[in-house]
Amino acid sequence: MKNKGDFILFILVIAIAAFGLVMIYSSSSIWAEYKFNDAFKFVKAQGLFFFVGIFLMLFLAKVDHHIYYNKANVILFGCFILLILVLIPGIGTVRNGSRSWFGIGSLGIQPSEFAKIGLIIYVSKYLANNKKNMRDIKKGVLPIMVVILVFFVLIMLEPDFGTAMVIVLTLVVLIFISGVKISFFVKIGIVGLVGIVGLIAIAPYRMARIVSFLNPWTDPLGSGFQIIQSLYAIGPGGLIGQGFMNSRQKHFYLPEPQTDFIFSIISEEFGFLGVLIVTSVFFVLFYRVLNISLRQNNLFSKYLSFGLAFGIIIQATLNLMVVVGIIPVTGVTLPFLSYGGSSLLVSMASIGIILNISRN
Repeated sequence: MKNKGDFILFILVIAIAAFGLVMIYSSSSIWAEYKFNDAFKFVKAQGLFFFVGIFLMLFLAKVDHHIYYNKANVILFGCFILLILVLIPGIGTVRNGSRSWFGIGSLGIQPSEFAKIGLIIYVSKYLANNKKNMRDIKKGVLPIMVVILVFFVLIMLEPDFGTAMVIVLTLVVLIFISGVKISFFVKIGIVGLVGIVGLIAIAPYRMARIVSFLNPWTDPLGSGFQIIQSLYAIGPGGLIGQGFMNSRQKHFYLPEPQTDFIFSIISEEFGFLGVLIVTSVFFVLFYRVLNISLRQNNLFSKYLSFGLAFGIIIQATLNLMVVVGIIPVTGVTLPFLSYGGSSLLVSMASIGIILNISRN
């Protein structure tokens, strides 16, 4: 039986993405005016992706999501090819030390963002087809973990540790709710912790992030600079903030505040009230998607909606934890709010698929 879908979810997404455009202008206008002589440079680029994202979301809301079940292998293979291509010099573009972009003029497309949806679709199909086997680690769990590991390695070769962690955490949570024994996750958690320590040890810049996380004042003008400036933005916000467009930290103190640390500017300009509203929107969004998931009788639909919801919320949670200094800098954006066309398109596409699921 079909209905019109979750209209409140649709409105929430449009509202928070529109607010993101406003905050991208506020946070980037000074820098954009200085560097490009155009205060609207970043907001114009994000605005283009915003309107494309709306059409994409509405389109996917009408596409029967069971199509993804039939095409899951093709979708995953396409994501695999894109992640291979982006590593090839001359095809992939290096930005901020990572070869993780396809350059299209002044814009860029990040294939690892689209791999999130591809992997969630594939894992959802796998879990739906292997429900009885998921209690058996060798038959059920290890094959899908190998697939996840392959994609993790490809994304780490860029390197893009933040996106890789979001994908792995999302898929591990999805596998967990499928009924796998908790003892397996204890073991995989230990292995993962050892692996993370190894990845940090072999990359000096990651070790610098850990040191700056523990005590940013050990290198206040280097690795600790960003988190210190973020806290300087959050601190003065108070209850109602400094007022829209009145952030001080965006005046060349907090580097590229329109991206990973846009929440710092929101906190500075709108205070605790703004923080409360933004986090409440994410909470309500997650709550409504969970309700949609729990209503599904079809296992693929249930896992798919769960996975897409977890992908958004885990990424948002990691971003907020970085901004307030709870975990080291990971380089992940805040869904719907941060500057980044690929991130916005993938987030809105995820909601489009969920809206179609909600119509059943």
